[in-house]
Amino acid sequence: MCLMASNSAPVAAFFDLDKTIIATSSVFAFGKEFLNNGMITRQEALDLYLTKAAYMLIGQSSEKMDTTRDNLANMITGWSVEDVTAVTTETMHNVITPAIYSEARELIEAHRELGHDVIIISASANILVAPIAKELGIDMIVASEVEVVDGTLTGRITRYLKGDAKAEAIREFVAEHGYDLDRSYAYSDSATDIPMLELVGNPVAVNPDRALRKHAQAEGWDVQTFKNPEPLIQMPNAKEVGIGASVIAGVTALAVAGTLLAKAIKKDKSA
Repeated sequence: MCLMASNSAPVAAFFDLDKTIIATSSVFAFGKEFLNNGMITRQEALDLYLTKAAYMLIGQSSEKMDTTRDNLANMITGWSVEDVTAVTTETMHNVITPAIYSEARELIEAHRELGHDVIIISASANILVAPIAKELGIDMIVASEVEVVDGTLTGRITRYLKGDAKAEAIREFVAEHGYDLDRSYAYSDSATDIPMLELVGNPVAVNPDRALRKHAQAEGWDVQTFKNPEPLIQMPNAKEVGIGASVIAGVTALAVAGTLLAKAIKKDKSA
């Protein structure tokens, strides 16, 4: 894809985060570290791993995103912001940095060289997005927001950027900064972000789910595949979640079956 330089109003490049910049989910990536720091139980850690596995294999529908949001809101209630920041900062280079797509890094740099503003826009909470943005040298983020009272997370989500809400957040951001939407860019992997992608003159589907790929092809949008690093689904071991080997074997079998099914679907589509 050829990027165009700005010559009048500023140009923005809006990047979704999960499976677009990073080959994982920012919400689930720190699960093991939260467990190690005593912030979640072993059962909660297992639930996170299983949800992450399903997300990496088949993505999340709008309804599933809402369910995940509610479950996570309950889990984080009472957490100290200081503790969350400490965990995400200390483990960033082990958890997130290896999962950043090299293609995304190069694309972000290409936009910067052309004078474009790079913005991460994510349904993940700003408290998790901020350290990842810092790692990438991005100082503008638009993310979901969680309520904090006296340094503690209440579990109340005050702004949830999904679907039309994410598109509206972009409109507000553009109105504030004066971007030329017709010449701006947006990148995402999910059909839930179609409203966001439709706002800009240069929408790009990155590693798109089935619904987004179909829509992008129908609309003639650019479709890109980021491969480095390859997305990994790391299933928990018994020590990490305190469950029996038989359960681990069953979970792993489900993950493998899901992978084979996904490959079969892909093969059938290409036939």
